[in-house]
Amino acid sequence: MTTDQLEGLEFDPGFAPYILAFRGAVEYLYYDVKKFKNFSQKKMRFRQYHKKILDIFYNNMGFYAGCLMWAAYIKTQPKQKILSNHCFGKPYNEAENKSETIFCAEFVKLFPKDMNYFLGESFEFKPEIPKLIETYEEFLVSNKGFVGTEYNTDIIIPDCVITENAEKYKDIIDKALKDENLSELLETPIIQE
Repeated sequence: MTTDQLEGLEFDPGFAPYILAFRGAVEYLYYDVKKFKNFSQKKMRFRQYHKKILDIFYNNMGFYAGCLMWAAYIKTQPKQKILSNHCFGKPYNEAENKSETIFCAEFVKLFPKDMNYFLGESFEFKPEIPKLIETYEEFLVSNKGFVGTEYNTDIIIPDCVITENAEKYKDIIDKALKDENLSELLETPIIQE
């Protein structure tokens, strides 16, 4: 059955089983690093965790890219109800809505310093990452956390999101979900410069 044969369009194309609350996971891992008094123990623990932290982060960034792709894709469809929007009708709290993106933006600034401090290694995120976080936050805010999003036509997409040929995003998302790897979604440019 194709999407247009359904009674509407799903709010989530299937991301939920593959996402973690980034902030909670990272705070937990950092707490474990910082509980040691001895710097060499902290350093060893950070060495054990830094790849896991990055995996969680890139998965989260893939989720951000995927949400923008899904929104661009469903905007190409005829007007339909959004199904299973767990945000619909709830009160809107902008500070709460932005808390995760603010945390991610801070993480992007601080993690390279931690790599240098604990491991003596240089590290930089690609410049697309801060722009993705900024764009996703704009997406959340302009849609007021989707509390009033009843139809696909209600969705507001930031101007910098690539919407040309957005129909292709569905196949890209389906593949990432099949592979159970949301970070794959970062391979497809979604934001124009």
